[in-house]
Amino acid sequence: MSTCVGIVGVGNMGEALLAGLISSGHPTSQICITDKRGDHATALATKYGVIQQGLSEIAAECEVILVVVKPQDLASTLESLKATLGPRALLVSFVAGKTIKSIEAIIGGSHGVIRVMPNTPTLIGKGMAAISPGEYATSEDLGFVRHFLGASGKVVEVEEKLQDAVTATSGSGPAYFFAFVEAMIQGGEQLGLPTEIATELTVQTIIGAAGMLAESGKDAKTLRENVTSPHGTTAAALASFDSADLTQIVRVAMKAAADRSAELAL
Repeated sequence: MSTCVGIVGVGNMGEALLAGLISSGHPTSQICITDKRGDHATALATKYGVIQQGLSEIAAECEVILVVVKPQDLASTLESLKATLGPRALLVSFVAGKTIKSIEAIIGGSHGVIRVMPNTPTLIGKGMAAISPGEYATSEDLGFVRHFLGASGKVVEVEEKLQDAVTATSGSGPAYFFAFVEAMIQGGEQLGLPTEIATELTVQTIIGAAGMLAESGKDAKTLRENVTSPHGTTAAALASFDSADLTQIVRVAMKAAADRSAELAL
């Protein structure tokens, strides 16, 4: 008999996890969803052929519960789940900054808890997720979570103390990338390129560069050096980055993201 999986919160990320769960082979008859926007949950239940349930029903009936809510809503969500939570239910938290201990403190007992930091490319099946198990999570629990997350991208396991660093790297990372793309497009426009051409040149260049990094077997440093001729155009651009201390700018930004992740735990 298949495991019943409940998803609490089916916004963009929750829907991506729902799609990944189905892609991993989990039967739709064993997937329940809920959202504070009832009409939204109804629409998704129809779209994917899954079951719409209330929080208390999901808590009572599902062996695995994916919690995909905003940090400020986590405590109240857990309190609502706690009342009817099955004794062997596994909670998988996708809530930024919130620790396993804080979840265990609310739900009590010896429920397995796994903390996950995903990122938005999960929406197109190219996500990066880092998972950390709590004291009561079993190897079977980890295997189940790895399997369905693997249908939407890649998965690594880290100690929970590294989750803030993960948030700053892969969780927030797509936004750094998008900001750089925006800057490149604007730079092209200032050099006289039409917006459409600047956008196409930038996006395809980024796609190609990412593909080389993923498929060439070479690291970023080697690939950068390969395209940089001494005293050439690329060298001139990189010298400008160096003078602005791009590396330090990125480090400071990532530290700010990690610090904010830690603050969310409070």
